[in-house]
Amino acid sequence: MRIAVIKESYPGERRVPLIPATAEKLVKLDAELLIESGLGLSCRFTDAEYEKAGATVSTSRRELLQSADMVLRLRKPPADEIELMKKGCIHVSYLDPFNEAELVELLRRAGISAVSLEMIPRSTVAQKMDVLSSQANIGGYAAAILAAEHLDKIFPMMTTPAGTIKPARVFVIGVGVAGLQAIATAKRLGAVVEAFDTRPVVEEQVKSLGAKFVKIDLGETGQTKDGYAKALTPEQLAVQKEGMAKACARADVVITTAQLFGRRAPRLIDQNMLAGMRPGSVLIDMAVESGGNIEGSELDTIIEVSGVKVIGFGNLPGRFAETASQMYSANIGNFVEHFWDKQAKVFQLNRNDEIIKGALITHEGEIVSEMYKSIANK
Repeated sequence: MRIAVIKESYPGERRVPLIPATAEKLVKLDAELLIESGLGLSCRFTDAEYEKAGATVSTSRRELLQSADMVLRLRKPPADEIELMKKGCIHVSYLDPFNEAELVELLRRAGISAVSLEMIPRSTVAQKMDVLSSQANIGGYAAAILAAEHLDKIFPMMTTPAGTIKPARVFVIGVGVAGLQAIATAKRLGAVVEAFDTRPVVEEQVKSLGAKFVKIDLGETGQTKDGYAKALTPEQLAVQKEGMAKACARADVVITTAQLFGRRAPRLIDQNMLAGMRPGSVLIDMAVESGGNIEGSELDTIIEVSGVKVIGFGNLPGRFAETASQMYSANIGNFVEHFWDKQAKVFQLNRNDEIIKGALITHEGEIVSEMYKSIANK
């Protein structure tokens, strides 16, 4: 089976989908692995390292796409490259299917078996393939580092001959994987950290990291079977906003991480809340790419409101591209290996498996994802 790995062409993307260590792992499965020349250069992996791992290096992106039985990449495919792939090809990458209806339709028409890695179920067996969690980990770390860089004061408390310097206060909204890593990183840097989430079940996780859980009585809340927070009612949102405004007012840094799977990110912080914060405070909107948690935040831009910085940088994992690539590469390698038939030496697209059921969007000219169909048709 011929597996082609395509170099990323998205502007500013430094992450790579496959590193040489994972390439060697796939070659040992007896896959015919071909990579596009220059695949790993943004992370300082040379073509020679991939060749040493057993991969074949090609300078023709077009030929790779036309001949591959399976294509691995990081970002979603450009429309003009979908038509190059042969019918029945298995394409594995991020797809952002709920915001890319036209792209999904192109994949369907082309007869591509398109796997959306974001849609892999959050089950125990699928943890090793969970790209959302691995990249969110790096994103949460990056958010805390970014905040420390832009804040006009240091994070830790210091006792000096000039007097005692108080620690910075950090408030993290959303305690998923990204939020937990942001909390842990801010604590390691010496900040006093508070956190809030609509799911009371995460309180113990927050406390285990040495942070304080901000309690806001919202009535009945919870999470989905995949661990995502359930959407709140308008009444609950109003109560939540009032409680968060108080926490924001005493914070030097606010990091927002809240996202709703398949939907626009919830707006959590408005202009009134920004006006209530101290000048010099910094806010990091980790959800800016899916609509933003903070009113006025702009993708890849820093804006200032009443002396408060609102930072909306996208692709935070890409700021630490080598580590993020190592984790993504391991995830995608584990995905291929999990479904690899070692006797037939092919990837088995097992339609009865729960992971494939969740992640497969199009197959044999049809849209086969029940979740995609249920949300896209609303």
